[in-house]
Amino acid sequence: MQYNIEEIIQQHNIVLFDAICVLCNSWAKFLIQHDQQKKFKLASIQSPLGEAILKHYKMSTDNYTTMVVIYDGQRYLESTALLKVMQHLGMPFSLLCAGYLMPQAIRDFLYRGVALNRYQLFGTTDHCMLPSADNQQHFLERCLHD
Repeated sequence: MQYNIEEIIQQHNIVLFDAICVLCNSWAKFLIQHDQQKKFKLASIQSPLGEAILKHYKMSTDNYTTMVVIYDGQRYLESTALLKVMQHLGMPFSLLCAGYLMPQAIRDFLYRGVALNRYQLFGTTDHCMLPSADNQQHFLERCLHD
């Protein structure tokens, strides 16, 4: 399927996540539960759409080391991506934006420490989280088909 990536990233706030990572799946479940206003759409990096978005930004599609957040058409990575999402979830999560006070180099160093070791620390799964009737509105590909 061909995607107009430029149009998609202008129309949706997107969180790309690693669907085989237990930590990343937990993050996606957290967003489904707490993004009550559905500000963000999820897409796994293993999906055709996720790969197309990574390619659009000239990012690796086989060595995934960071969460990617696209908000208002801008791409955010590592700790800034995490803080950008928390900023828009509202209270009490937006309090974590105090993390912006820490220098980005330190934040990203800490982020990479977890991200690069996430499989060893949290494990992997062969059960990809799929949109269900209850949460399909949180997934980008489902939104594009509606």
